[in-house]
Amino acid sequence: MTSQFELSDDTPVYVISVAAQLSGMHPQTLRTYDRLGLVSPGRTPGRGRRYSLRDILILREVQRMSQEGVNLQGIKRILELETADQRSRLQLAELHAEISQLRAELESTRAVAARLAGLLRNRSGGTLVPVRGAGPGSLAAAPEQKSN
Repeated sequence: MTSQFELSDDTPVYVISVAAQLSGMHPQTLRTYDRLGLVSPGRTPGRGRRYSLRDILILREVQRMSQEGVNLQGIKRILELETADQRSRLQLAELHAEISQLRAELESTRAVAARLAGLLRNRSGGTLVPVRGAGPGSLAAAPEQKSN
């Protein structure tokens, strides 16, 4: 259980003057970056800006790229692409986990089918037919036909 007092890197806690000092920028620069959508801090009920640690790190990265000669539109595009890349990587990891889980369930189902086939084979003495999609070696007893 998480406490209401626990902070994460995304918790908006820093007022603009502190965020400006931590990022090495002027508060007006932070306001401009907010208007341009480069860094969008959280807001208080009174609409005051509150920056998170992650926002501070992004501001530092914006400053670094700007000093290297990248214009603000280029910086915005780079940040958007990095965010999209992070989302894609997270989604890919989730899909890999889901595939692993489904493979484990499939193997378990195949094992159960094989055990059932063995029980039917021993019990009925009837003919066995392959279980569709169960993989090699998986058989099931065919229904016995009554002769008239």
